[in-house]
Amino acid sequence: MAGLMRIGELAAAAGVSNRTVDFYTNLGLIHPAERTAGGYRLYDPGTVDLIGTIRQLEASGLALEDVARQFASASTSDLTKVVASLGQDVEALRTLAESAGSAANGAAATLAIRAHHLITLASELLSAMPHG
Repeated sequence: MAGLMRIGELAAAAGVSNRTVDFYTNLGLIHPAERTAGGYRLYDPGTVDLIGTIRQLEASGLALEDVARQFASASTSDLTKVVASLGQDVEALRTLAESAGSAANGAAATLAIRAHHLITLASELLSAMPHG
């Protein structure tokens, strides 16, 4: 049980509300590592990063229900790699778009559209991955 976080601790560390943690848990986006004898959910500290990535994916236009469906169809190791990669790609595109300045608004818009297409493609690839 050492190192595991209760819902309030996880929410605070991730910068979200307890209700958001509940919502993500109910959608199957995150999972408790274990429960206490009293029934409290305990989460791995790595869940903080996963919540951050989920929030990035949502901010990029991907519906949480679609993300949850992809999470359910992928193996844990594959999912971790894909989510980490998606998060890095979206952040790199966001940084590039922000640094483009007002003279490059068209380029920034193109990058935003491309990011959305990449996320959609990644979702399709996740659904095509073998289960297990």
